[in-house]
Amino acid sequence: MNKIKVLLADDHALIRSGLIRLLGEDDGIEVVGQAENGREAVQKAQELKPDIVLMDISMPVMDGMEATRQIRKRNREIKVLVLTVHENDEYLFQAFRAGAVGYMLKQAADSDLVNAIQTVARGDYFLYSSITRTVVENFLLKPYNGRESDSCCDTLTEREQEILKMIAEGYTCREIAEFLVISVKTVESHKAKIMDKLDLHKRPELVRYAIRKKILQVGFDEVLQ
Repeated sequence: MNKIKVLLADDHALIRSGLIRLLGEDDGIEVVGQAENGREAVQKAQELKPDIVLMDISMPVMDGMEATRQIRKRNREIKVLVLTVHENDEYLFQAFRAGAVGYMLKQAADSDLVNAIQTVARGDYFLYSSITRTVVENFLLKPYNGRESDSCCDTLTEREQEILKMIAEGYTCREIAEFLVISVKTVESHKAKIMDKLDLHKRPELVRYAIRKKILQVGFDEVLQ
C-alpha cells in the first residue's frame, strides 16, 4: 500500500517538528518536505509532487490562501488541507474558494488530523466538526437582518450582482476595479448601493446573501457530507 505523501507548510519550526513526529507514527503517512512560507510551499509542491499539502493560513512572503490558489492552479492532483487556528467562517469560506478540500483546526486532537489526511487522500472533503456547525448556522440557517426579496434581481442591477459575487469571493475593491476596468471609487460606490439596497452592513452578511440567492456557488452540500 502506497503511503500518503504530505508536504508541511507552516512558518513555525516547532509546529512543523511536532507534526513530523505525530505523522511519523502513522505507517500510512510520509512527510516528504517542509515549507516555512507560502512561496516555498508552491515551489516544493511542484518539485516533490505530494498527495497533500498541510497548509497554514498566516505565513510570511505569501499567505496560505494565495499559495493554495497557485498550487491548485499548477497541479489539480495535489490536495490542500488547511491547518489553522482560525475558527472563523470567513477564513473557511475563502480557503475553499481558493481550492482547499479540507479545513482543520490546530487545537484538534492528533487522531482527528490523521483522519482528516486520510479523508482528503480518498478524494473526499473534510470539515472539522465544530466548524461544520458554524457553517450551517452562519451560511445556511441564520436569518437576514436586511430586506430580502424572492429574487435578488428585484433589487440589484446586473452590474451590482457581478460586483456582489466578486466581493463574496474575497476580491478587494482594487482587484474588482482592475478586472472590470473601472475605477476603485466606482466599485466602492456600487458596494455602498448594494449594502443600502439589501440593508446589510458587513462583508460576511453579503457572502451569506450571495450563497442563499445562488449568486455564489460554494458546494457546501459536498463539504458537509
